[in-house]
Amino acid sequence: MTYRGRRRPGQPQDTVTDVDDPDVRPLFPRRLRRGELIALDAAAGAGYAFVLFLGSFAYASPIPLWARCLVAAVIGLPVGVRRLWPGPVFCVTLAGSVAGLLLGVVREPFAAAAYALYLVAVTTRRRRWEPTLAIAAFTILLALLAVTAGPAPNLETGALWGWGALGCVVMGGAWTIGRAVRERRGYAARAAEQLAGRAVAEERLRIARELHDVVSHTLSVIGVKAAIANHVADERPAEVRDALRVIEVTSREALAEMRHMLGVLRSGETPADLGPLPGLAALPELAGRAAMAGVRVALEVRVPGRLPEGVELSAYRIVQEAVTNVVKHAAPARCRVAIEEAAGELRIEVTDDGPGERVLPSGPGRALRQGHGIIGMRERALMYGGAFEAGPRPGGGFGVLARLPLDVAIRGLNERLDEKRGDELGDE
Repeated sequence: MTYRGRRRPGQPQDTVTDVDDPDVRPLFPRRLRRGELIALDAAAGAGYAFVLFLGSFAYASPIPLWARCLVAAVIGLPVGVRRLWPGPVFCVTLAGSVAGLLLGVVREPFAAAAYALYLVAVTTRRRRWEPTLAIAAFTILLALLAVTAGPAPNLETGALWGWGALGCVVMGGAWTIGRAVRERRGYAARAAEQLAGRAVAEERLRIARELHDVVSHTLSVIGVKAAIANHVADERPAEVRDALRVIEVTSREALAEMRHMLGVLRSGETPADLGPLPGLAALPELAGRAAMAGVRVALEVRVPGRLPEGVELSAYRIVQEAVTNVVKHAAPARCRVAIEEAAGELRIEVTDDGPGERVLPSGPGRALRQGHGIIGMRERALMYGGAFEAGPRPGGGFGVLARLPLDVAIRGLNERLDEKRGDELGDE
C-alpha cells in the first residue's frame, strides 16, 4: 500500500504550500465571517459619512445643517449593507454623490459609489458592455443636472465637468478591478476542480494498481493449482490434495491482504498501525508461494543499507508482478531475481527460462490482451524517474529490468522528514 505520508517521494516540492512562509501568510489568521465583514463595512461607511459631514463646513453654502448631515449619511451609511444589496447601495450612493456635488456640500471622487460598484462587478454575471452603458448614462445624467440646475455653489462649470470625469474614471476602474477579481476567482475554482479531478484519477489508478498487485499473484497461483488438480484428479489424488492445500493457504493470504487494504480505504487514515508495508524482506515468502505454483525462484539481493519505504514497496511490487507473469505464462520454470544497489540506483532484474508467451501492453493484434501488469511495473519505475524494460531474451525465456534512481527517492524522503519536523515544531 502506498498511502503513507502526504506526498510520494519524488513529487515536486512546489505542490505543497508552506504556510509558515511570511510571503504567503494571510493577513488574518482565519477567514472572516460574513457578519464580521458587514460590521467592517458599516464602520467604514459611518467613518466616511462623518468625514464628509465635517468636510462640508469647508465650503460656504446656504445649505442648512440637516441637509449636510443627510447628504453625508446618504453617501456613507449605505456602504455598511453593500454585501447584502450591492446594486441598490450603488444607486443610492451614486445619487447622493451627484446631489452633494451639485449642491456644493461635498466634493468627493465618488469613492462610496465605486466601493459598492466593485462588489457589483464581483458578484453579478453581466456582459462587459453593460458597465460602459452605465457609466455613459451616469455622465449624461450629470450633464443634464448641471445644465438644468445651473452652476453649483462655489464650483465652476468646468470644475463640475472635471469632477464628473473623475467619477467616470474611478467607477470604471472599480468595475474593471471587480471583474478581474471575479475572473481570477473563476480561474482558481476551475483549477481547483481540475486538481481535485486529477487527484481522484491518481487515487483510482493507485488503488487499481494495488488491487492488481495483491490479487493477480494469488489468483495466478490458485488458477495454476486448480488446473493441475483438475488434470490429475483421477490418476494422482495425492497431488490433488497438495494443490487444494496450496489453494487454501494462498486464498487466505489474499483475503488477509484484501482486508488490510479495504481497512485502509475505509478508515481514511494512514495505515501506520495496520501492519508494515511489504518490502525486500518479504521476497523469500513471495518465492515460497511461487514455488508452490511450480516456479523455483533464486533470490540475489545485494542492498547494503536500508532503502526508503516507497522504493522498497515499488521494488517488491515489480518483483511480485514479474514472478506472477512467470507463474501465469511460463510455469513450470526457473526464475532468477537479482536486486542490487550500484551507482546511485536500485537495479531490479527478473529473468526466467520458460517458453510461455508474454503479453505486452501494445502491439499489433494485442488489443484484447492488454498487459496491465507490465503497465503497472513501468508506472512504478517512472514514478521515481527510473527506467523499465521488458521483453523476450535472446537465449529464451523472458526478462524484466527496472532501474530506480535513489537520489530522487531520498530527496522525497528528506522532504517528508522536513515536513514532519515542521509539523512537530508547529504543534509545540
